[in-house]
Amino acid sequence: MAAVMIGVDPHKASHTAVAISVAEEPLGELRVRACAAQAERLLAWAAAWPQRIWAVEGAGGLGHLLARQLLAAGERVLDVPPKLGARVRLLAAGDTNKNDPDDARSVAVAALRSAGVREVRPDDHAAVLKIWSKRYRDLGRTRTQVVCRLHAVLCDLVPGGVSRPIYAARAARILEQITPPDAVAAARCELAAAFLEDLRRIDAQIRETRKKLAAVVAATGTSLTGLFGVGPVIAAAVIGDVRDVSRFPGRNHFAAYDGTAPIEVSSGPRKIYRLSRRGNRRLNHAIHMAAVTQVSHRHSDGRACYDKKLAEGKTRKEALRSLKRQVSNAIFACLQADARRAAAHAKGPGGQQGNDSAACAAGSHPRHRLFGQATPGPGAHPTTPAASPAPGPASARGRAGHSSIAATLPSATPQVQVERPQRSEDERPGGAARQRPYSAARKALGQKFPLKAQRPKGTSHAAKRTDGTP
Repeated sequence: MAAVMIGVDPHKASHTAVAISVAEEPLGELRVRACAAQAERLLAWAAAWPQRIWAVEGAGGLGHLLARQLLAAGERVLDVPPKLGARVRLLAAGDTNKNDPDDARSVAVAALRSAGVREVRPDDHAAVLKIWSKRYRDLGRTRTQVVCRLHAVLCDLVPGGVSRPIYAARAARILEQITPPDAVAAARCELAAAFLEDLRRIDAQIRETRKKLAAVVAATGTSLTGLFGVGPVIAAAVIGDVRDVSRFPGRNHFAAYDGTAPIEVSSGPRKIYRLSRRGNRRLNHAIHMAAVTQVSHRHSDGRACYDKKLAEGKTRKEALRSLKRQVSNAIFACLQADARRAAAHAKGPGGQQGNDSAACAAGSHPRHRLFGQATPGPGAHPTTPAASPAPGPASARGRAGHSSIAATLPSATPQVQVERPQRSEDERPGGAARQRPYSAARKALGQKFPLKAQRPKGTSHAAKRTDGTP
């Protein structure tokens, strides 16, 4: 840990920095105007503390540019969530005022006390995915607004309005059939025509953005698109928000991050869980769309899992939440496989590329693999820890395509495959190690004896031993 932690409270017009020691004692304070020389002024002020770390509140939001400038200057920068800084200010002893210096100090204290604060790293290809994913999401919201406004105008022109979803071609046919009887109706028709032009323009932009998303997702070489119900749009949203999957210790932490894991609200002996409203809601929506796509196709294994939960007595929402958790596990497994493959590729040539990637459809019955295996790899579940046995001829085969989500889903009764060590002939049941000594002697003499010696009635054991039988 550095000797000085510098907390920064960024704003649109200015940035406030406060330096504290390890003992949380204030060492200095500076307020700079947001301009082209903002990073130089902060670095010149902080030159008095060579061992320093910067803690920027919301490095992915208002503090994004400043954090990137400090990172480019060779500084170490931490990303402190705004909620974490607010909790520090709330729990501070005494009456803490809400101002920029106090906010900056709370950010620095949060960075000192919290071990899980993420370090800011340079932008990579995932940032490109996040940009175009946000563009696609914004266009979708704008299109919804235009469609709603067009619906409202058509309700004043057509008796009963339009019940079905409105598309550009259908709206044009409806407007062609309307003859305005007066000037008011003519003005409404002109307004509807303007909304129709906006709808066509937005549809064209959505198509172009979808093409760009498909291109940038294909450039990553991810296996997410091999999952049933996950296309370029959902894959871009997942990769753009997750970025580095190694920051999640396991699939349970990943499920807590995307909001598919329930929240425990137990008290005493009562164990109670409720629906989680936490986590990344954009990522949760992407997983929700993948699960809904699974349910809408009756031939998918996700629909089979959904129907199975309904047969167990769960409601439709509970069954969908259960499927969303399994989709989250499958997405996490694919992200881990992509990370391992990228790490192996970065090390240089050697071995066959993709040998260390896990198959998303491993462990499922061949007839359930409706669209093949997503990624080639060993026939083990992608979440099995560490080293797995080398793939054989059967498990190393794989073809590009789509694999069902439910191929990675655990069954209602957990099935654990345990690799047992091979035993020699002497250690197997019925082998020499389990035989009695006199049986070994019999085999050595080459004699064959029945399992139970037959003796005449009335013959004692002593007489039996005198006739030459061992």
